[in-house]
Amino acid sequence: MKQLVLILSVCLFSFLSQANDQVILGKGTNLAHYISQTSRTGEDRRNFLSEKDIAYIASLGFDHVRLPIDEKQMWFEDGQKDAVAFQLMHNVIKWSLHHDLKVVIDLHILRSHHFNAKKKPLWTDLNEQEKFINLWRDLSEELKSYPTDKLVYELMNEPVADDPEDWNKLVQKVFSEIRSLEADRWIVIGSNRWQSADTFDELKIPNDRKIILSYHFYEPFLLSHYKTPWTFLKPYDGPVNYPGPILKKKDFNALPSEQQGIVKDYVGKKFDKKTLLKMMEKPLAKAKKLGLPLYCGEYGVFFTVSEKDRLAWYKDMMEIFREHHISSANWNYKSKAFGFVDDQGKPIPAMRDVLLEK
Repeated sequence: MKQLVLILSVCLFSFLSQANDQVILGKGTNLAHYISQTSRTGEDRRNFLSEKDIAYIASLGFDHVRLPIDEKQMWFEDGQKDAVAFQLMHNVIKWSLHHDLKVVIDLHILRSHHFNAKKKPLWTDLNEQEKFINLWRDLSEELKSYPTDKLVYELMNEPVADDPEDWNKLVQKVFSEIRSLEADRWIVIGSNRWQSADTFDELKIPNDRKIILSYHFYEPFLLSHYKTPWTFLKPYDGPVNYPGPILKKKDFNALPSEQQGIVKDYVGKKFDKKTLLKMMEKPLAKAKKLGLPLYCGEYGVFFTVSEKDRLAWYKDMMEIFREHHISSANWNYKSKAFGFVDDQGKPIPAMRDVLLEK
């Protein structure tokens, strides 16, 4: 009997130790448009972000930053590293660690894969897949000395493959390579088709305990991307509402026919906290089944939505994250469009406070 109790105690201790060893990212923010999705160069790029920004983020009580990096920002076309861009990346990591923030290095856009491009050679060209893996070899060589419980790798932002198996196979390849280089590094893996919650059941995860599951959440899209100039919603200038029916029938009927065609699928559909949570069922279920931490690496609503409705959505999101132990990073830090600090570095108090649940 004593032997049985001892065995059970050892097993329980092992289980709890494994669970306690998990890297929980907590509450974070994206450092977008610095060495990703930017046309800034030289001093303009360098000055866009400083240690003061990182200190400010830490002072607010955030736990981590997610740093998107693009292939064309970090590597020249011949595959050589851009020393200046790599130094910017190292600066952010060092500042963050100094201010007790964890860091997610997110390989955001590849030359062979942009999440909104029609053609994505990554899925059809084995040479491009090898280039992708080589980028991670380079990154590992640069970053392997940083603490494994403080710096996390995210394989790729928002993969969009027509066949989900193409992403699953590539995950296995690049994950295996990184794991051969770094046995203890935590790795973020997201779902196919813009890291959608709805495709999470198609995602195949390597048999490994040091994985963080990731999804992005911009639902309902009519709300989150209202009047965005880069989406199909650009021509729509009718109303949106949250919570409740996002587009009322009477408002829909008053629209010109060309706008009705854009938003017809949203008429009378109700969205609230309960709806949003239901839309996250698949990632929540997979995280629970596999016993892995869950991370919403991007979420947000464009600033064109009324402040009242926009903040109501964020409030519901923050409650869901807290109640279901989901780490998160809003999109993004420094941006009038989505952020809680504008492009000149001036805080946007209402956005900042809702993210901090004040």
